[in-house]
Amino acid sequence: MNDELVFEVTQDADGGYVAECLTEAIVTQGDSWEELRKNVLEAVEAYFFDRSGPASVRLRLVRDERVAVG
Repeated sequence: MNDELVFEVTQDADGGYVAECLTEAIVTQGDSWEELRKNVLEAVEAYFFDRSGPASVRLRLVRDERVAVG
C-alpha cells in the first residue's frame, strides 16, 4: 500500500465536485469542496475497512479549458 492516495477532482457543470482515485476503485462526489473532502475520507475508510489504509490523501483539482488562439 502506498503512503498516499491521489484523487483527480473535476468540477461538474452544476458546481459540485467528483473525485476519482488514480490507483484504487474509489469514486465519490460532493456539492462543495468541504463536503467532497469529507466524502473522500469516508470513502477511503470504507474501502480499507479491513486492512491498513494510506497515511494521506491528495486531492488534485483538474481544470480542462480550451482557449482559442488567434
